[in-house]
Amino acid sequence: MFKALIGVLLYFLGLLGYNGTLRRMGVSPYLAWITAMLTQILILYIFAMTGNLNLGIQFVTYFGISLLVLWFGLSFWHRGRLKFEGIHLFDFWMVGLGLATGQVLLNSPLVHYDNFSHWAVMVKFMTFTGHLPGAADKLISFTSYPPATALFITQFVHWVGFSDGTMLLGQFILIWAAAYAIFAGLRDRSRALTGFILCFTLAISFVFNVAIRLNNLLVDYVLPIITIAAIVGIFAYRKRPQLLCAHTALFVAVLLLVKNSATFFVVMIGVYFLYILITNSQGHWYRRLIETPIRLIGTLLIATLPFMWWEWHIKHTFTVSKHQISTQAYAKQLNGESHQALVKIAHKFLEQILSLNSLSTKGILLINVVLIIAWLVIRLRAHRPNNLLGMAVLLDVVFIAYYGSLFGMYILSMPYAEAILLDGFERYMASIVILNLFIAAIALVRVIDQSLFEQNFQKRNTQAFRSAATKNMYQVSTLVIGFFAITMMYSEITGTKFTNRMNHNTLPLQIQRISKPWYHLNHKKVLIVDPEAVDVNDYYAGYVGRYYYFTDQAIGQENFMMTPQAFKKTIEAYDYVAIPETHRTFTVLTQKVFHQHVVTGLFKITPHGLKRLP
Repeated sequence: MFKALIGVLLYFLGLLGYNGTLRRMGVSPYLAWITAMLTQILILYIFAMTGNLNLGIQFVTYFGISLLVLWFGLSFWHRGRLKFEGIHLFDFWMVGLGLATGQVLLNSPLVHYDNFSHWAVMVKFMTFTGHLPGAADKLISFTSYPPATALFITQFVHWVGFSDGTMLLGQFILIWAAAYAIFAGLRDRSRALTGFILCFTLAISFVFNVAIRLNNLLVDYVLPIITIAAIVGIFAYRKRPQLLCAHTALFVAVLLLVKNSATFFVVMIGVYFLYILITNSQGHWYRRLIETPIRLIGTLLIATLPFMWWEWHIKHTFTVSKHQISTQAYAKQLNGESHQALVKIAHKFLEQILSLNSLSTKGILLINVVLIIAWLVIRLRAHRPNNLLGMAVLLDVVFIAYYGSLFGMYILSMPYAEAILLDGFERYMASIVILNLFIAAIALVRVIDQSLFEQNFQKRNTQAFRSAATKNMYQVSTLVIGFFAITMMYSEITGTKFTNRMNHNTLPLQIQRISKPWYHLNHKKVLIVDPEAVDVNDYYAGYVGRYYYFTDQAIGQENFMMTPQAFKKTIEAYDYVAIPETHRTFTVLTQKVFHQHVVTGLFKITPHGLKRLP
């Protein structure tokens, strides 16, 4: 416990050093946390790609601490001091509910399939081997998946200790830092109403993330939250071209290293970046004509270099890699699908997006209804022209484009058996719904602020209202939105707790009850005896075993309807056998063959039978 506390202290002192340095370089205090973390990820990436991950973790942390000491020392000479930004109500909301959520996640187990097929096992691999997987490391199946979030979590657990909970906490810190960036989009941060609207939006966003929640290491929420931080930063730095380009390059570079499917979000950032460059360029027209494309192409080219390095690494390290980006593979997949199959997938796709039972469709309708109603009320009642209707149309165009890219993924990348079921549809759609929800909310709060009676921020006080009625309406609205912002976030926390309780008898927790996890990479053959055929057939049991026992040769098996001789031969082919749940057939055969009464536990296979391990 003491070692973990020291590790937490070292990690956050290092992070504070980066935060303070970036703020002194002009980075917004609301963007400084996520910018510091993404900077750390890129530095870790360079070290990892050169085979020095553990050295990189030490360097990143201690360099941050040295920066903190430097600025602390300079402060005695009144140099490099930071301006105090002030404390607002949304800061209390972020800190209070962030700590509550973090405490729940710290005590949460990993259960979702994809944690064990890639995300968690990747972190465990890098933590205990100190390097990225190579061709000889068969433990990692999805070798083409970029390592950005895994690197960040690996750094965090290196200092605080490895466990399911610390991995979840590490990813949540990254998410929460990116979420804090949305408040950089506020015009006047002292207004409680607009701040609470963004808090409420953040809480609502987790409703659309319900398919995986926060107690999983999947990156479907990481993608939109980093993207909105990137977009907010582009807006915040629109008058500062150098910082604007550096910010865009950093966020795009890391997004491409989060997941291969981040391309759509990168395109959105690129389009908005181009718009800001065009609308905020200065000087003669011929100068703008030259500078704008140079800044655009130069920034995006630099941003893609880390991903191009990753693609080169995959091509030269692995002969075959799952989910590797390949135009030849896409062409082969498309040619392999019949016209009838494509029509069936398209019909199923249209049915899904037009269904009111679809959570993503409800989210799209919610965004449109709120923006249109707000546009009408502010235009007709407040007599203030605004761009909310145009924003609704723009976001609908984004939704349609995303539908197109998602349909392309189903017909180009997925086998027909999965595509016809629209496997993971709501999970994939949640990312764009969450992103557009934040874009809509930031646009809304800025229009609301522009519609307030007093536009001089210095003159805003309890008397700065058109009438007593509008003041009363503002205060009631603030209380209501604030109440629901707290309630919705608390609902996410209690929902996670409920999910944890419901997962009590899932395979990962059953394995935890019968044995301790292994932390030394090995090639021992481990048989996972699972009475649930579905866990075996979809390889869930095998993946859980590979993660927990840190071996590339863990296999799940449910069917033991065989002769005693065949059973003996099967068992003796393994080094260990794990029985997380009672399997009657296995128990009976063990009694017949080895004359042992075995129910649950971890056993070592010996010439004399099964030896129970603690």
